Amino acid sequence: MLIDHHCHLDFPALAADLDAIVNRARVAGVGMLVSISTRIRRFDELRAIAERYPQVFCSIGTHPHYAHEELDVPVDEIVRLAQYAKVVAIGEAGLDYFYDNSPREAQVTGFRNHIAAAQATGLPLVIHARDADADVAAILEEEMAKRPFTAVLHCFTGGPELAHRALEIGVYVSFSGILTFKKSDVLREIARSVPLDRLLVETDAPYLAPGKFRGKRNEPAYVVETARELANLKGVSEAEIARATSENFFRLYAKTPRSAYTA
Repeated sequence: MLIDHHCHLDFPALAADLDAIVNRARVAGVGMLVSISTRIRRFDELRAIAERYPQVFCSIGTHPHYAHEELDVPVDEIVRLAQYAKVVAIGEAGLDYFYDNSPREAQVTGFRNHIAAAQATGLPLVIHARDADADVAAILEEEMAKRPFTAVLHCFTGGPELAHRALEIGVYVSFSGILTFKKSDVLREIARSVPLDRLLVETDAPYLAPGKFRGKRNEPAYVVETARELANLKGVSEAEIARATSENFFRLYAKTPRSAYTA
């Protein structure tokens, strides 16, 4: 079985037929889903979805696009909400200098606040990093030296230096359907270099459908395509990728009950 540790089941593109989407994931061999928070103030909607399905879990956090809108949410509030049984991660938070939808100063403040919440709770931080490799690496190294925490660079599209620096401090690296795109040769080389025990796979659904579904709405069942590509790159079987990425998930997302995976 595979795990899609990063999708957005509360987004309108998926919300209309959730039962069918979750069922298609199960039929495809995807045994667990984590629906990732992008706005703390919309957490009630996300929590309701997690409560509907035994194999669906969630996170709590503010996407860097909206960092400036939720800087008034204190770290203590993030920590409090993280106590909910089905919250298994903090984030997604980080830096996005490609869109710059939020002022960079606000993004940095939000990123550090979420790191503090990860440090306080022991939950992994889900990191969004786009066109901000140097700043992301520097902040992670600085904060990790103060107080260690666990984290994953989700939907990795950075360069080899970010991957190397993240791996050096214990951060996991996750790949999405972008890995299957024709022009992703550099990314595939990075994926080859990441140790098998530090890899995760995801969809980031409803975005970034893998190659054979390019241009269509993405959904958790399609994580199978990314896992297949990763298996080819690493020279191992698809079963081995499923085993390794699932074990990595439970090591990182340690709050998640394995019993839900086999439900």
